[in-house]
Order: sequence, then C-alpha cells, then structure tokens
Amino acid sequence: MIDIRSVAAIRAAEEVAFQQVPTGALMQRASHALAVSCARLLGDVRGAVVGARVVILAGSGNNGGDALWAGATLARRGCRVDAVTLSERFHHEGAAALVSAGGRLVSASDEDAVDGVVLAADLVLDGILGIGGSGGLRPEADRVVQVASRSGALIVAVDVPSGVNADTGAVQGPAVDADVTVTFGAAKAGLLVAPGRMHAGTVQIVDIGLDFGDDAPVARIIEPVDVDRWVPEPAEDAYKYSRGVAGLAVGSSEYRGASLLAAAAARHSDVGMVRLLDRRDGVAELVVSHYPDVVVDGTSPAEQVRATAWGCGSGFPGAESDEPTVLATLAAAVPVVLDAGALSVVAASADVRERLRDRFRAGLITVLTPHDGEFERMLPGLLARVGDRRQAGVDAARELQCIVLLKGAGTVVAGPAGEVWIDIEGTADLGVAGSGDVLTGILTGVLAGAHARGDLDHPEEAVAAAVWLHGCAGRLAAAHAPVTAPDIAMRVGAAVHAARFGIAPNDGGSS
Repeated sequence: MIDIRSVAAIRAAEEVAFQQVPTGALMQRASHALAVSCARLLGDVRGAVVGARVVILAGSGNNGGDALWAGATLARRGCRVDAVTLSERFHHEGAAALVSAGGRLVSASDEDAVDGVVLAADLVLDGILGIGGSGGLRPEADRVVQVASRSGALIVAVDVPSGVNADTGAVQGPAVDADVTVTFGAAKAGLLVAPGRMHAGTVQIVDIGLDFGDDAPVARIIEPVDVDRWVPEPAEDAYKYSRGVAGLAVGSSEYRGASLLAAAAARHSDVGMVRLLDRRDGVAELVVSHYPDVVVDGTSPAEQVRATAWGCGSGFPGAESDEPTVLATLAAAVPVVLDAGALSVVAASADVRERLRDRFRAGLITVLTPHDGEFERMLPGLLARVGDRRQAGVDAARELQCIVLLKGAGTVVAGPAGEVWIDIEGTADLGVAGSGDVLTGILTGVLAGAHARGDLDHPEEAVAAAVWLHGCAGRLAAAHAPVTAPDIAMRVGAAVHAARFGIAPNDGGSS
C-alpha cells in the first residue's frame, strides 16, 4: 500500500530533514529524480535526449528551484533549456546552475521571446506553484501555460500541477494540465481525486527520504499485492460454503440487465456460490437461464443463512415499494452493499437510515456506493460545502455510520473511523451503463469471501480491493475494444488472477 500525506505532514517532515541533511540536499534529490524522469520521457517520445528543447516555467518557490536545477542537469545532457521567469523572485542558485550549464533565462514580460521558445518546446516543466500554492494561476502565468498547451509539448508538473490544491484536488481558476506529475516525498490526495486528478496526468512518486514517524496518513492507495489477500487461492479443503456465498437482491422488471451484470461479476469474484433473491418479477428466471449455477431463493435475506454477504439495489427503480426489500436485506447479520435504487431509498427513508445506525452499533458492515448525484440526494450540499471529496466521504461515513464508496475519478472509500483509501486503478473506461452493477457484484463477492474466512478486521481495505478489481477488469476489457459493462464483468476473473499472480490470463476473459 502507498501512504498519502497532507501538505502539513510533508512540510513537518521536511523541517526535520533540514536539520539532519546538508543544506540543499532535499532539493538536489528532487531535481535529480525530476531530470531523470524528463530524460526518460524525452527518450520515449523523441528517441533521444540530446537536442531536445526544454522550457522551464519558474515560479518563486522551491519547486521553481527544483525545475531550474533539473534544467541544469538536462542542459548538461545536451538539451537546449530555456527558463521563463514569472517574477523577479526566483531561485537564484538554481538559475545560476542552469546558466552555467548553458541554459538561458527569459523574462515572462518578453512575450514574443517566451512564445518563441515555448511553441518550439519538446517538453515544458511546470515549476510555477508548489504544494503550498492556493487559487488559480495569475494572468501572466496563465497566458504562458495556454501557449504551452497549444505547443504540443509534453507538460511535466513539478510536485503538483500549478493551480491544483495538493490536499483537496480543488481547482479554483486556471490550472496546468500536465501529462506527467513528478511528486516528491509522498503521494498527495489532490493529485488522485477529481478535479485535480484530471490535471495531474500520470503521477510518479519520488522518495526523497522523508520520515513521517508515527504520523498517520490521510489516506492510502491499494496495490495488487494488497488485493491478493482479499481474493486468495482456495485452500486445499475449500468447498462452496467455506469460500463464501454472495447473496444478491438486484434487478427489477424495469432494469433486468442489472441482475445479470451483478451476478456475472459476483460469480467470478472468488466465491463458492451466488444466491439470488426471487422477488417474483421474472428476474430470477432470466438470471438462471444465463447462469444455471446461481441459486434462487424467495425467502427473506435474513433467513438465507448460507449467504455471507448481500448486495442490494442494483437495477431497483428506487421507488417507495423497494423499501421493504432494502430493510429486509439490512436485517441480514452479514455485510451488506447498497447500490443504485437502494441509495434512493436511503435518501428518502428515515427508517432505513436508522437501520444503518443499528447495524453499525451491532458491529455489522454496510457499504454505500453513491456517485455524485446519489451522494447529493443522501446528504444535500455536503460535497459542495466541504469542497474535498476525501473529506466529504469521511463526513458522510460518520453521518450514516457506513463505509461510503464515493465513485468518480479517484474513487474514495471512507469508513466511520476516518480510514480512507483512494483508487488509482480505475479509468474513464468504467464510465458506461451497468458498470456500477458489476462493481456491486464484485464488492458482494469480496466481502462474502472475507466474512466466510473470518477476515474482515479491515473492511475498508476489502472494499478498496474490490474497487481495484473493478478497475483492473476495466483496463483488461479496454485492451480489446471500447468497453461495455458486460466486457468488464467478463474480466473480473482475469482481474482476480492478476491480483494473485501479477499477470492476467492471455485471453483476458471468462464466461
């Protein structure tokens, strides 16, 4: 797993490091790593570093210094490097090193000269604002950034794209759109959640030797080696019930396909059985006609004692008539995932909200999976008021006494105690109709398996693992063709294989 740190924690760790290492050592570590990353990118894109044109947009802070020192290294490797100074205050030692290596300084006030070097650039280094910056770019900087965007050059952000809040991802004005962000010391939440994620491009994390001691991270990123724990290979003596039984209360006469998608995903999520609640609406017959291994049962979820987790709400219209099914599912003494129409019931029903709190007091796990619109209906105004998707997820989890999975670019998984995971595996390919139904199936399967094994001490991590599997399945599907939800569901098994062994099966699919 990768720890995500706040700006305050990074600043504090830097202050400690300044007392322990020679002056300028941290900047030299950062600038060297930055230069290496830029050289690698130039080699990939141009085929050579020598002769490449690099432009530095140098602000007044330390990340401007990082960029200038990196520019000096690139100049010594044969690049033509021009640094656009955006104010009279800039890192003079870094600038002197650049000039000594053969680079040039260009004042941003000389617009013709700036436009000439930027439009000819192969790579532009954004060193305007660092992690302490706030608000959007000033007009002079914004003008240069717009020229860089038109140039077709690779844009590499130093630590954080200028104009993006490193803690929250908020963008309150003009901001840099980077192809790559090279960030130092630790991952920052603002690079991983929307809207900052859309400005950061590919994020590269550089360890510069900061020690955070016992300070807890603000969030974590799950990695494949962590996911493996939640979808282990079956034990030698495993059987269908010991591997977990995923119960699904999904689909309706209006949205029958949701039941197929959730069932398909659950079947390949490392469980021994999938059970479907028969609501006498024709959905059960449809599912069994496609998946004869799915067991259909019309009794209440609480009475289906073989089920070790339940997923509910995918394909429900969210009408008042769905409330009894939601309440009945929440009565089961196992983990429960509420999605789609069930979330509309949560938004409208005080009884359902009280049941969520009862479950929390009883030590039972409930997961809510809203996108922004569903989140707004459940907790009106919270997301806009907080302006921070990570913190909004935490606030919602505490209010509703559930694990909240706030879907979007950089999906946030937050628990009532404040534990947070941010997903980086999912891509925009997941943004198709029915993708959420697939996620519900995966979530239910992962939780069912963990509950059956007695291994749910860290349920937020289990949920983050399911989100990773969803993202991995989407990536595998995208390698073949434009993605649909059935494509994602078909590759859940391949995603499990990838988590276990580090590589997906050759065909990338399952049936």
